[in-house]
Amino acid sequence: MAQTKTKPFHAFWLFFPAAALWAAVVVPLSIYAVLSGSGWPPGLLGAGHGHELIFGFALALIAGYTLGPQPWRVLAPLFVLWLVARLCWTLAPESPISQLLSPAFALLLARYAVPRFQAAKKWRNKIAGPLILVLCLLSVAFWITANAPAGFWLALPDTRRVMTAAILGLLLLMTFMGGRMIAPAVAGTLEKRGIPLEARVQPRIEGTLLVILLAAMVLVLIPRADIVTGLALVLSAILILIRALRWKLWHCMNRPDLLVLGIGYVWLAAGAGTTGVYLLQGNNPLPALHVITIGALGTLSISVMLRLAWQRARRTFPPTWQVLAIAVAMAVAVLARLQAGATPFAHPGLLWLSTLCWSTAYGLVAIQLATLFRASQQRRK
Repeated sequence: MAQTKTKPFHAFWLFFPAAALWAAVVVPLSIYAVLSGSGWPPGLLGAGHGHELIFGFALALIAGYTLGPQPWRVLAPLFVLWLVARLCWTLAPESPISQLLSPAFALLLARYAVPRFQAAKKWRNKIAGPLILVLCLLSVAFWITANAPAGFWLALPDTRRVMTAAILGLLLLMTFMGGRMIAPAVAGTLEKRGIPLEARVQPRIEGTLLVILLAAMVLVLIPRADIVTGLALVLSAILILIRALRWKLWHCMNRPDLLVLGIGYVWLAAGAGTTGVYLLQGNNPLPALHVITIGALGTLSISVMLRLAWQRARRTFPPTWQVLAIAVAMAVAVLARLQAGATPFAHPGLLWLSTLCWSTAYGLVAIQLATLFRASQQRRK
């Protein structure tokens, strides 16, 4: 008898719920570890909190969004490696095995995700692959900087700057992929209403943003380049906002899912601009970076997860109440965290408010994704 081949499985059904659950759990546990005085779990103290949200949560999002349908011989090892890396880092971050597992997952993800973008001809279309590779390599850079002996390499940036570069990399990736998702969707919606949209991808603005934000990623690793980095980020914020305004999103009131995607895109401008201003003023950019990681990443990631899941399972767009709730929850979360400032644990009330909004949103999204997955499986039967 001929062997039957197993059908490829969509990576987002596996990685999106896992990423949502991890996002919901990591933040409250990291705050508990500090405020309780227990120091548990140790992997979420200090830089560990950011490590898991960038190299754990965000890379899982990238895996779900970019891998597409894959055979289980690819997905199973990749997912197991991600899961084991998360648990090991959380419980025993100082262990050599724990520190090696995250870079191993990042490199394996790059092995499968990056080649999917190489067929494009224009350099702007090819940038997603190399950018994902850079984000994955920054996980390796974090491991190197965290374990390098004192004085090993005078030019080696510290882990804080590596993580900041990774956040700016996420900013660039969301700017690029968000634009490629929003522009055609808005154009199609407006055409149905007889409203022409001339400014779609806006290649000149997109190309300029790619160059400026790539430069900012490199410059932020250099301690004496904060002023130049700040200027680059402020300029990029202006360009992102101009690009969003030219999409005429106010004509899409009948598509709240697109409006919320647009709000997430505007958060990119707010995050880039706020971070740039902090750097220009010589202040710690940590609060401003949360405008990117909560406002932009939170709004865009949940919007994309729900959008893909609803289209796959129900062939429709997410309900209005869900997308609007996302927008409100992430707005409250980012504003509360921004108000907590550079010494957030001195303002536990604001921290817990931000965490409540963030974790509730991602927890409910994880449940929604599981429900939609069951619906999609029943639809196939």
